[in-house]
Amino acid sequence: MPPRFARTPLYAALTTAFAAAYTPTFAADGTTLTLNPVVVTGSRAEAASFDLPAAIDVLNREEITSGQPRVNASEALVAVPGVVANNRQNYAQDLQISTRGFGARSAFGVRGVKLIADGIPASMPDGQGQAATFNLDVAERMEVLRGPFSAIYGNHSGGVIQLFTIEPREQASLEAGFAAGSYGTTKADITAQGKLDGLGYVLNTSRFSTDGYRDHSAATREQAFAKITGKPDEDSKLTFTINGLWQHNTQDPLGLSWAAYKSNPRGVDSAANDFNTRKSIDHLQGGVAYERRFGRDLMQLSAYSGQRSVIQYQAIPISAQANPRHSGGIIDFDRNFYGFGARYIAVREAAGGKLTTTFGIDYDNSTDQRNGYENFVGTTLGVKGKLRRKETDSVESLDPYVQTEWTRGDWAVTVGLRHSQVKFKVDDKYIVGVNGNDSGSRDYDKTTPILGVVYKLSPAVNLYASAAKGFETPTLNEMFYSGSAAGFNFGLNASRSQHYEIGAKALIGDSSRLNVAVFQINTEDELVVDTATGGRTSYKNAGKTQRQGVEVSFDTAWRRDLTSRLALSHLRAIYDESFTTGTGASLKTIADGKSIPGIPRSTVFGDLAWKITPAITTAIEGVYRSKVYVEDSNTATPAPSYAIANIRITAEQRLGHWRFSEFARLDNLFDRNYVGSVVVGDTNSRYYESAPSRNGLVGVNARYTW
Repeated sequence: MPPRFARTPLYAALTTAFAAAYTPTFAADGTTLTLNPVVVTGSRAEAASFDLPAAIDVLNREEITSGQPRVNASEALVAVPGVVANNRQNYAQDLQISTRGFGARSAFGVRGVKLIADGIPASMPDGQGQAATFNLDVAERMEVLRGPFSAIYGNHSGGVIQLFTIEPREQASLEAGFAAGSYGTTKADITAQGKLDGLGYVLNTSRFSTDGYRDHSAATREQAFAKITGKPDEDSKLTFTINGLWQHNTQDPLGLSWAAYKSNPRGVDSAANDFNTRKSIDHLQGGVAYERRFGRDLMQLSAYSGQRSVIQYQAIPISAQANPRHSGGIIDFDRNFYGFGARYIAVREAAGGKLTTTFGIDYDNSTDQRNGYENFVGTTLGVKGKLRRKETDSVESLDPYVQTEWTRGDWAVTVGLRHSQVKFKVDDKYIVGVNGNDSGSRDYDKTTPILGVVYKLSPAVNLYASAAKGFETPTLNEMFYSGSAAGFNFGLNASRSQHYEIGAKALIGDSSRLNVAVFQINTEDELVVDTATGGRTSYKNAGKTQRQGVEVSFDTAWRRDLTSRLALSHLRAIYDESFTTGTGASLKTIADGKSIPGIPRSTVFGDLAWKITPAITTAIEGVYRSKVYVEDSNTATPAPSYAIANIRITAEQRLGHWRFSEFARLDNLFDRNYVGSVVVGDTNSRYYESAPSRNGLVGVNARYTW
């Protein structure tokens, strides 16, 4: 969803908390409204989103939190053009997020899209990330960058999603909320913030629980967050953050076959019950950031460290584990990760214009102590059995970069260059019988340039063009197996892409904004599924792919009490060259022109909000997705297109130091049955993940401010 531009009391409520971070305009009733948010994602330095040669959208705090349980980033990202953010209704596998098709094939977590929270990566150096670590209770805004400029973020940056948390305010406050809804869903949270003896603080803890829409899909998630800020002097700022997530015995309902989905959308495959498929996560990380101004220049330093432990019980048959080289049906790893970043932003006058140059370097490292076990003992399924895997997996990346913008008159030119080095290393410690030593390493390096130009056609219209090169290494998960009996697939190449985009941004009167972007992306060595048997999926490099699309967003105030938002995308994503997958009897040729699976061709989001009174707002939302192919040959039944409607209502009251708010929402208003997400290329043709039927949620919140 683009930044909010409509000039009504509704949008005043949505943006008041961020007025300081935006360039304001004023409506007839005197409320402060936003035309042009200041962002940092596109240029590393603060810049008005309207003036950047990139498709970048901002979701502010009200848009993330108002009328929502604040559990999944998909609640807000659904309104951003070019982004597909699916709640799988499976908390064992996290959200499925893709931008312009990048990341669509991920079977779990997020890959192909760079996730960052308060400057700290939520994506590992191999490109795999977890959106569940985003704490939405304390979100101030999310910046969503798509297109060529995302390449300046290096490996797996087909898009960039940055979360920024709230800053402590002078007036201390204590806030608590509770929400409850369908399928035994509850969410409770408490937040404290303020300043004490020169130090600012934000503290939050929450607990989310659900029985799940589908059978065997219950989950409980606990989160905690702490942020401490201080100013050593007038020119510097120091920030500490700690973020924790604990999610134990989360049930995994797996996907469904087409026949099973049609028969019972809420059901599960019998294997999920037989093996009691489940996942537990313990995640804790901390970071520190220091920034100091030197006149117009700015230096920023950051460092972080964390630990993540995961144990996952899969539904791999006993017969498949009879292969002595099989790694078992239980994944068990402990990950330690850390990194640092440094950048210097210099502002100078040059050739009659302003020159802003950013010099920076990022280093990231993750090391897994990974074990695998059989998921049975004798005839008892879903329990930890014999050891079948033991290794140390490490990934590190080192990325120096430079980006500079020169502006003069009606023109602005931005150029950037990043050199990425990504190193994978495996130390195999399970050498038993025919299971030989699978140790090895693979290094990747790539230089990714970007170029962007903006022409100010008028004070209200900007035209731009941009181009860049990007790349994606395989993730560790994609390297785990090769198509033969051998171990790690160190022969996989990084995919390489060329991005081109032209666009226009227009402010229409004082109440509307229109964004249009047209793009083409050509990729070589795209990673695709090669073989998938016995719970082992191997990947290979295919030929060329092509993505062509258009994104449009339009936000307006029809009246001071009636506003609307619209975001639509059309994306043609195809294999541009034929290739083969599988071996022996399973060998098949994928013809050029086939659609890349997991990517809907068309997506539409729209809402219409009516401020009934100054304290009560209601809105209706509409979402449309076209059909989605589930595997490369496009022969399996695609997930059908769907259109759903949601309705929400929010209310607010103030009494002295107290602020009370309530919300209610009803999703899938007309009770449609539809597939909300797909598991691309699933081994057992369990491609389909059904979305909930009509469901509701209500919530209350109380805040006391001193």
